[in-house]
Amino acid sequence: MLTFEFPAIYKAASRLSEKSQNKYLAVICSEYVLLILVSILSLDILRSRAAVVCYLVIFIALLALLLWRGQSKPEQQWYKGRALAESVKTSSWRYCMSAEPFGLADSEIQRRAEFRNYLTEILRANQHIGEHLPAESADDAQVTETMEAVRKLQLDEKKEYYDVNRIREQRAWYARKAGFNKRISRLWIGAGAIVYIIAALVAVKNVSSYPESYWPTDPLIVIAASIIGWTQIKKFNELASSYTLTAHEIGILQAKIGDIKSADDFASFVNEAEQAFSREHTQWVARQQN
Repeated sequence: MLTFEFPAIYKAASRLSEKSQNKYLAVICSEYVLLILVSILSLDILRSRAAVVCYLVIFIALLALLLWRGQSKPEQQWYKGRALAESVKTSSWRYCMSAEPFGLADSEIQRRAEFRNYLTEILRANQHIGEHLPAESADDAQVTETMEAVRKLQLDEKKEYYDVNRIREQRAWYARKAGFNKRISRLWIGAGAIVYIIAALVAVKNVSSYPESYWPTDPLIVIAASIIGWTQIKKFNELASSYTLTAHEIGILQAKIGDIKSADDFASFVNEAEQAFSREHTQWVARQQN
């Protein structure tokens, strides 16, 4: 079976999104780690000139990270790069499956030109991230040979190809991601609970031994706040629920493919499926920005 190869624009946008996501999350993690270090260095038992110097250096680093994040906005490049990649991806599948607006026509040259024009319009609409797109795949084909080969398949072959490489692949991806986010959510909840328990035990000890001794809880407070912040950024629970529902929705769609008998019915099915994929991505972007 042919391995589907996407247009060069998709590769560039997907690479931009991945790199920007990694940068954004790395900066956030760095800020949390530095804040935890600051809280530790602020303890009386570590008070020294060296600790004060480290304290100052860390705050300068935190300021630099904050300013860089505010200026570069890697999270926006992450979202916009993913939006561009998904737009190209769904359009490519519509073209290969001869679905609207790239349905069967007397002139395949005309349909190919329409697809190229559509890619041009998408690129123009996303000029604001053009300067950030990596150049590695800039000379690759925009209408790939595999895309043309898939478009020329017979109806039954197209149905099988779309079922295996789009419907089943997406359903498996959402199911896998739903399970992953659910497991990670439980791990972070467990980590937060452990920190709270330790903080509570320290507080009980402080109450029972006051004023003879006092154990500071500042680092524990910062660690707990960092865990809360990280889980809010990653939205593990929300994604697990959303991905689970999407996997079920795709499963319902998949059951329809066996009833398709004509090219028109198949084109309508592809449009319905691609709209479902696009809707989930739109909701993902909205969740991230909120």
